Amino acid sequence: MSYETIATGIEDGVMTLTLNRPDRLNAFTRVMMDEMIAAFDVSDTDDAVRAVIVTGAGRGFCAGVDLDDENAFTSARVDPKATDPAVWDAESNRDMGGVLTLRMFNSLKPIIAAVNGPAVGIGATMQLPMDIRLASDNARFGFVFARRGIVPEAASAWFLPRLVGMSQALEWSYSGRVFGAEEARAGGLVRSVHAPDDLLPAAHAIAREIADNAAPVSVALTRQMMWRMAGEAHPMRAHQIDSRAIAARSSSADASEGVASFLEKRPAAFPDTVSADLPGFYPWWSEPGWHSGGGS
Repeated sequence: MSYETIATGIEDGVMTLTLNRPDRLNAFTRVMMDEMIAAFDVSDTDDAVRAVIVTGAGRGFCAGVDLDDENAFTSARVDPKATDPAVWDAESNRDMGGVLTLRMFNSLKPIIAAVNGPAVGIGATMQLPMDIRLASDNARFGFVFARRGIVPEAASAWFLPRLVGMSQALEWSYSGRVFGAEEARAGGLVRSVHAPDDLLPAAHAIAREIADNAAPVSVALTRQMMWRMAGEAHPMRAHQIDSRAIAARSSSADASEGVASFLEKRPAAFPDTVSADLPGFYPWWSEPGWHSGGGS
């Protein structure tokens, strides 16, 4: 599939999604949003993809919204006093960063950010629903919204405090200052900091560890269990779901292979696929009476 603003490639079970507007420091546009969502649709439906790495072309990761994109701010034309939830559920009225991050929230494959340079505004917030974030030592981050007279977007008020804690999230968001990779690591935003030439190899090493050793259906369920349980009020909800998942997966071909490969001291060859073998109760949050807190 060809794209205007991103590039993708799949090799050895790993999709690399590259933001590809290097002349604009990969500034975000509505076309980029649409193309990233399309790429995640591909990764979810292609059983050859076991993990996704997101990075940027050139010297930047993403410099925020492209202010020259006339389609970037359609929600500004909606009356903010509108109280009907249906108004704000309509995708045409939603912040486009949030449309993207909620799509990533629903991903069935792990997402790894390899932040190769400046990442501010949506460049910072789009990373939050990614599962593992690595940065080069020349990466810089900024939740700069208060300095632009607006507020954090992309559902970051939900994601960021869960990742770094409330105090750190508020400090970065109140000040709007840009900070370096080491501060991002110390604050819990990124896992590790690497020399520029080592960044993608480090991200690929993590992706390979997942792709080579873990059952894809187990990974897909684990991802959704972890992220969705973060919004529940009581651990009983997690207990209910992991009980159902254990019951469903214990009789699977993957479980038989996992035990056999362990006993035989050989690599596992898991036969089940995400496209065909997710348990019948998935997606459980769509069941009547289940409080999902959104996530569409």
